[in-house]
Amino acid sequence: MKLNVTAMANAAAATAAILWIVCSLLVVMLPGMMMSMTGHMVHLDMQAHSWVMSAYGFAFGLIIWVVLAWVTGWLVATCYNRFDSKA
Repeated sequence: MKLNVTAMANAAAATAAILWIVCSLLVVMLPGMMMSMTGHMVHLDMQAHSWVMSAYGFAFGLIIWVVLAWVTGWLVATCYNRFDSKA
């Protein structure tokens, strides 16, 4: 089965955008819990730190994650199509 490379890239980018928006909302609504969860995920004590949530940071992060996810989705689909002998 051959994957549509553009569709895969678009799906990855849309998924990243949704996850970024949800994560950002959680940081705004539950900053303490999200800081603790982040610390557990990266094996660090994050309690001495604080979140910096600005409109610019939100937009910049959204753009960067969407671009990275699009490139990753494109690359995964391209590699899959090359490795799949039936494609």
